[in-house]
Amino acid sequence: MQREGRIPKATLAERVNLTPTPCWERLKRLEDAGIIESYGAQISLRAFGPLTIVFVQIELQSHQAEDFANFEAAIMANEQIVECWAVGGGIDYMLKVVTRDLEAYQALIEGLLAAQVGVKRYYSYVVTMPVKNAPLPVNALLGEPV
Repeated sequence: MQREGRIPKATLAERVNLTPTPCWERLKRLEDAGIIESYGAQISLRAFGPLTIVFVQIELQSHQAEDFANFEAAIMANEQIVECWAVGGGIDYMLKVVTRDLEAYQALIEGLLAAQVGVKRYYSYVVTMPVKNAPLPVNALLGEPV
């Protein structure tokens, strides 16, 4: 389902060796349990022409709850920041930014700094080539042999 969200239910049932009705019922239970959160399309980034992906490590100046909330609100308001993860260790956040080019990325960073949302320092890592983009390893997460 992660790879083919629009697979016909009859085809899915055949692949998992069930008849359509039990397959549909299991799928519905997965949805009801929140295991399947939603269905969507994987958009080809190449279709938009050249673009720039940058991973950014962010360290905040202060670590009060209000500081985290202010920073996170600024991140949520920027659609070019497509992922943001709060992490432990020497940094506070890891961002994934998708922009037209490095100039647009630099404008985004300057905007974050000008907004005074508590950024102490940041480190940018420009993606030169995608290597792997895979769905969740459901079997491994369930402890099943790979």
